Amino acid sequence: MEGKDIAESFLAPPSSTTEIAVEAGVPLDVRVDLDTAERSGPLDNALSVTLGTETADADPEMLITEAAKAARKADVAVVVVGTNARVESEGYDRTTLDLPGLQDRLVHAVAAANPRTIVIVNAGSPVIMPWRHEVAAILIGYFGGQEFGNALTDILTGTVEPGGRLPTTWPATQGSVPVLNTTPDADGKLRYDEGIHIGYRAWLKTGATPAYEFGYGLGYTTWTLDTVDGPDGPLTPGEAIPVSVTLTNKGERSGKQVVQVYAEKKDSAVERPVRWLIASTPVWAPTRRNCNRDSGGPHPSAGVLGQRMDLRTRRIHPQDRHLRLRASNHQGCSAHPARALISDSPQDQHQTYERKNDVEDEHHLHHVR
Repeated sequence: MEGKDIAESFLAPPSSTTEIAVEAGVPLDVRVDLDTAERSGPLDNALSVTLGTETADADPEMLITEAAKAARKADVAVVVVGTNARVESEGYDRTTLDLPGLQDRLVHAVAAANPRTIVIVNAGSPVIMPWRHEVAAILIGYFGGQEFGNALTDILTGTVEPGGRLPTTWPATQGSVPVLNTTPDADGKLRYDEGIHIGYRAWLKTGATPAYEFGYGLGYTTWTLDTVDGPDGPLTPGEAIPVSVTLTNKGERSGKQVVQVYAEKKDSAVERPVRWLIASTPVWAPTRRNCNRDSGGPHPSAGVLGQRMDLRTRRIHPQDRHLRLRASNHQGCSAHPARALISDSPQDQHQTYERKNDVEDEHHLHHVR
């Protein structure tokens, strides 16, 4: 317990394992005695008991070899990797973004044996995936809970489509992460030296290319962004901006897409992020159908569901004359290409709306893959 705070002690307590002889069908009485005579501190009378079995003491290299052998004979290989409560928790910081143990080596071996390898990542936050270009698909499952098995089966068999988008940026390497130090200083204060450039905004400021951007994610169909329309006249602070986006489901099955709108202001008179999310909305459409999403609600014939996109200009500085809006239906906040999570990424597409008025105000919306 030395060196641990109370939260970490509760969430990741020290453990002890002992061997016992058991016989099938014979009940076993278990007794645990806690001796507090030599204990002191806030947890001197606390006890946590977990009953279970330890992982088999097998040779990991042998297990990896057996997994690759099985994958070579299979039509499709599914590998489940991830973390657990001893690796990441709200009560303590992680020391690395790598997957624990030999999980990376396992994926490398299985993917080399069978290119049709799907990797399921059970992790509550980003991990490094050095094998991401070697596998056919990656599905981020987070910690799915007791029904995750059923949900995963439905997704892998195509019964339902994965419809999530990443709420965080997933790095390609730990060294590329803009902010790594999350340790409070000697005064117990955690300083946000990045200022307003928090999360994906820090990535945009440094220009580092992650593995997968904030807002990224694909499903089982292909979408195109057809048109983006915005206002013609000048804008004033607090004014709602009507923005209309038309998409087409080009695939062979119905599907869901998430339209994201980002704002950016080059040469701003005040400090701003390079780009920031200002609105998002999901859309659904059957195969070979287009749909329209705007700030006034769904198109009456599009069959689109989702929340209203109500865009408002805020804190416009008197010297700011240009505002740039970027609409994305696949990629998220970055203009850089990235590999698909579920299927091959579509061809790059661009739709741009541009308006200039008498005072050279300029508004752009365009899709960045």
